[in-house]
Amino acid sequence: MKYYTLSALFFFVCSFCFISSFAQDSSLVEIPSINSSIKVDQKGMYLELKKEGEIVRSRLLKGTSLFSTDQMVQAAKGSEDGLEFDFNHSPLFHLPLKAIKALGAMQIGNELQEMFSEYGISLGEGEIEEIVPQEEWTIHDMSEDKEYHLVKEDGRLEVWHYLQGTLYYGFIHLKDGLYPYPVFYKRTANIADGKAQVNISKLDGRYDMIGWEKSGKGVLGYRILNKKGTIIYDGKISFRGTGPFTVGSSIVEGPFVQLLTSKSATISFSTNFFANAVVRADDRTFFGDKGTEHEILVDGLQPDTKYRYSVHVGDYSEEYSFQTAPASGSRKPFSFAYASDSRSGQGGGERNVWGVNTYVMKKIMAVAAKRKVAFFQFTGDMIDGYCPTMEETLFQYSNWKRTIEPFAHYFPVYPAMGNHEALVHIFSDGSEYGVSVDKFPYATDSAEVAFARAFVIPKNGPESEDGAVYDPNPNKKDFPSYEENVYYYTYDNVAMVVLNSNYWYSPSLQYTNDPSGNLHAYIMDNQMEWLGQTLKKLEDDDKIDFIFVSQHTPAFPNGGHSKDDMWYGGKNKYRAIVGGKPVEKGIIERRDEYLSTLMKSSKVVAMLTGDEHNYNRMHLTKKANIYPEGWDKPKITEAPYFRELWQVNNGAAGAPYYAQEVLPWSSHTQGFTTQHAIVLFHVEGKKISMEVINPDTLGPIEKVVLRK
Repeated sequence: MKYYTLSALFFFVCSFCFISSFAQDSSLVEIPSINSSIKVDQKGMYLELKKEGEIVRSRLLKGTSLFSTDQMVQAAKGSEDGLEFDFNHSPLFHLPLKAIKALGAMQIGNELQEMFSEYGISLGEGEIEEIVPQEEWTIHDMSEDKEYHLVKEDGRLEVWHYLQGTLYYGFIHLKDGLYPYPVFYKRTANIADGKAQVNISKLDGRYDMIGWEKSGKGVLGYRILNKKGTIIYDGKISFRGTGPFTVGSSIVEGPFVQLLTSKSATISFSTNFFANAVVRADDRTFFGDKGTEHEILVDGLQPDTKYRYSVHVGDYSEEYSFQTAPASGSRKPFSFAYASDSRSGQGGGERNVWGVNTYVMKKIMAVAAKRKVAFFQFTGDMIDGYCPTMEETLFQYSNWKRTIEPFAHYFPVYPAMGNHEALVHIFSDGSEYGVSVDKFPYATDSAEVAFARAFVIPKNGPESEDGAVYDPNPNKKDFPSYEENVYYYTYDNVAMVVLNSNYWYSPSLQYTNDPSGNLHAYIMDNQMEWLGQTLKKLEDDDKIDFIFVSQHTPAFPNGGHSKDDMWYGGKNKYRAIVGGKPVEKGIIERRDEYLSTLMKSSKVVAMLTGDEHNYNRMHLTKKANIYPEGWDKPKITEAPYFRELWQVNNGAAGAPYYAQEVLPWSSHTQGFTTQHAIVLFHVEGKKISMEVINPDTLGPIEKVVLRK
C-alpha cells in the first residue's frame, strides 16, 4: 500500500466503551440489547449503559487530540520574513445532533444505534439526555491545554482547542553528508493559540549554511513540542524566495527504498502537494501516479549494482543511492540486521517522540548503515500503539518512519506487526483497561489495514482466516486480511519469512473469554498452513541455503513475558475464541505445531523474535525442558524429526527493559542483556555467524557462529 498521510490537522475520535460480551462481528457472537445515554459534565463525556433499567457500567471517554502529518506541513505558508505555521483550532468532538437548543443544550438519541447496527449491536431505544455543556471541559489531549471552546454549527456541536507549545527550527543541508538531519537554530518560536512564526530572514550570514540567500531556496526542519515538553513531531518543508517567502513542493516523508530485488526496487515517499513525481535512475525516468503518496517501481536493473537515484517533485529534488541484490544463489558475502521493540522509552527528549524511542532507533540505524547491511528486519512494537483511532495509529507510524528515514534512503527496512501495533475498540467491563478487540470494519479500520496503509510490503502472504474450520460463515468475510502483514522475501541465498503473531488481536482475551478474537502469540490455522507451504517452497529452492522465520512473540520467553507469549505460565488452556467458542488447540500445542513446521525444513536456522525488551539467545535441544509439569500430550523433543533450532530475541531497541526470569529452559538461554542491542547476521556462502552490538557504546555483546 502507499505511505498514508492524514487529511486534517488534529483529530479526536472517541472510543465508545461498551459491555464485555461484545465481539467484532455479529456473525461471531450474539449481542444483547441495551439502553444507552450520553452525559456531559465538567469532566468530559461518558456513555452510560443500562440493561433492564439498571446501570451496568459508565466510563469516561478519554480523548486524544491528533496531528496529521500532511496538514502539519500544509499548515505552513509563506510570509514576508519567513514561514508562518498556522495550526489553527481543531475539532476534538464532532457529534451529529438531533437538535440544538438554547445555551448549547443538546439531544443525543439513536446515533449510536445507527452507527453500530451494521455489526448486530442493539442499543435499545436510547435515552435522550439534555445537557448544558460547560464553557470549559477538561479533556486529555496531546497539548495538555485546558482551554476548550464550544462551537455550534449546522446541527453539530464541536469542541475546539488551540495548540500551545514550542517550535524548534533550522535548516537541513541535503548535500552535507549521507544522512542529513536538521541543525536547529539557537532560538525557538512560541506556538500560541495554534500559530508560530519562523523568521528565515534572520538566518542569514553566519547562519546561512545552505546558501539560501544566493539560491533563493532551501529546506527547513522543524520540531513541535507541546506545552508539557513532549516532542510531537519532526517535520521538513522546502521554501522559496529571499523575502517574501513561499512554501515550495516538498518531499515530507521518505524517500524509502523498498521491495529490493536483484533487478528492481520500489521508491516510496510522500509530498506536500498533489503532484506528478518522478524517480530518475540508470539514466532513465520512472513515473508514478499523480497524488501525495507515491510508490514508483524502478526496474530493468542489473544484479549487485549500485545505482544513484533522484526523486523530483516540481523544482524540488533529493538524491541518494541503493544497491540491487545479487542474483539468487550467488552466495556473495553480505550482512543484514535485526531488532524489535522501539516504542517509547524512559528518559525524556527523543526517547519519546510521540510513541517512538527515536534516540535509540537513530543509533541502531546508524550502526546498520555503518556496517553496510543489505536490509533490516524489524519485527514489531515499533510504536506505543493500542490506539482507539486510525488517525493516531498512522501518526505514530509516521514518527517511526521519520526516525529511520535518513538511513532508509539507502537500504530497505522490513517491518512486522507486534502487539503494540494494535488498533482497538475498547469496551468497559469495570476493569482498569476494559475489554479490547481489533477495530472494525476490518476492510477499512482494523490494525491490519492501518499497517498496510503505512508500509510498503511484499504481497505474497495468505488471504485471511476465512475458510478455516472455525469460520462461522463461509459466505462472508469474517476476518481481517493478511495482505502486507504476513509475507516473505529473499536476498541471495537467504529467505526471511515474516509472521503476524498478533493477527486479529484481542488484547483482553488473556484475562476474559467474553470477546471473540485472537490471543497474543497464537498463530491461527490458515497462517500456519501458509507457513508450511512457504517453507516447502523455499526448501525445494536450491538457491536458498538459509531460512529465518520472524514473529514478534517468542516461542520461549526468557524475561518479561512468561505469563503470555507461547507459554502463558505453562497453561495450555489459552487459545483464540471464534464466535464465542474456543478453537481446538491450546497455546502450547500450537507452539509445538509451529516448531514442528520449522524443524521439518532443514534450512530454517533461527526464529527471530521480540516482545521481551532485552537481547538473548536460546538454543533449543532435546535436553531443553520446554513443558509444564504433568504434560500428558506428545512432546516435540521426542519426535523423530526433531532437530536443534536457535531463538534469537532482540527486543532491545528502546522500549523499557525486562530482566531475566527463571524458566524451565533457562539453562539453554545465553547472552542475556538489558542493554540496547542490534543483531547483525553475516552470511558468507554457506557459513552464517551472528554479531551483537550495543548501539549506545558500539561495544560488542557477543559473537556466535550459527552454521559453519
